Amino acid sequence: MMATTSTLFRYIARQFLLHFAVMMLILLGIMFLFDIVETLRRAPSQMHIPVGLIVSMSFMKLPYLAQSIMPMGILFTAIYSCWKLNKTSELVVIRSFGLSAWQFLSPMLLCAMMIGVFSTAALNPVSAIFLSKYNQLSNVYFQNDRDLVTVSKTGIWLRQPSDSGYALIHSATFDKAQWQLNNVLVLFFDNADNFLRRMDSPVAYLRDGYWEIGKPVVNDKKGAQKSDTQKIPTGLTSQKIEESFADPETISFWSIPEYINIMEDTGFPATRLYIHFQTLLAQPFLLAAMILLAATFSLRPPRFGGVAAMIVLGIAAGFLVFFVQSMLQAFGISQKIPVDLAAWTPSIIGLLLGATALLHLEDG
Repeated sequence: MMATTSTLFRYIARQFLLHFAVMMLILLGIMFLFDIVETLRRAPSQMHIPVGLIVSMSFMKLPYLAQSIMPMGILFTAIYSCWKLNKTSELVVIRSFGLSAWQFLSPMLLCAMMIGVFSTAALNPVSAIFLSKYNQLSNVYFQNDRDLVTVSKTGIWLRQPSDSGYALIHSATFDKAQWQLNNVLVLFFDNADNFLRRMDSPVAYLRDGYWEIGKPVVNDKKGAQKSDTQKIPTGLTSQKIEESFADPETISFWSIPEYINIMEDTGFPATRLYIHFQTLLAQPFLLAAMILLAATFSLRPPRFGGVAAMIVLGIAAGFLVFFVQSMLQAFGISQKIPVDLAAWTPSIIGLLLGATALLHLEDG
């Protein structure tokens, strides 16, 4: 009996992984084509962008897309796998051995959890690298705004256009309450990257349309000299600076804790990063929840009828979980609810709903 059960579990796991691979290829193929069309639509008419570059950019986005649609891929795969077991009467044979739904679903649950761990630990770092490269190319070919904000161990760096070229603004710490930069260094360059001058100041404030540099020391070809408060025009706003930080999706899972510490030490909130990190940790459990939800709606025996309607309800339930996840993340980012609750609630709710429904329906 143990040998038969082990063989059955391997068979179910193998079929599930095969169906999952095919499902993901189909979904990614569709999204890949749509992304190429969208990229072609966004391409400026006055700029000739090679089609090969657009295709390569879409390929760079594929790992990120794969990670984004993985819960839906697991849901569709589980629904199809359970439906196939029903249609071919394999489920009847499995039941005749005295196995409960929990037992023959365990290979799918184990596979989903392993896929989730692989996605978080391995696929995410690859996705972050390629998505970062994709964003760089997108900024070059599709956007005219070249402002840049970066946070590192040395503090915050801002890049913005200036009258003679561009300026790099560095600050060791930041006070968000007053939008104040402390220990400020401003470096000016021309468009050919030639150094022009620098300013050193203990403080700078972001005003409406300009930086107010408090009594800086200016170093140029004439040497160092003290100056009155300077105003540097800028197109940056407080909202734009917050939105200009690296997207959480472009930071590897393994690097997020260090980046969170850097953000907090600098004075910027790291709520988005923390929620993203916790969401990645919760992903294996979310995928397992998708298995339970799919089984709840797709294990109905064909003789009872209404199988198609139940499958549609299962798909709708999966999309509902996805919607709730997006909504809770938005609430978490705005700090209206605790960030841990925002990241883990969809997985927990999905697991509880799926387990409760299976306990109610299971007669074995």
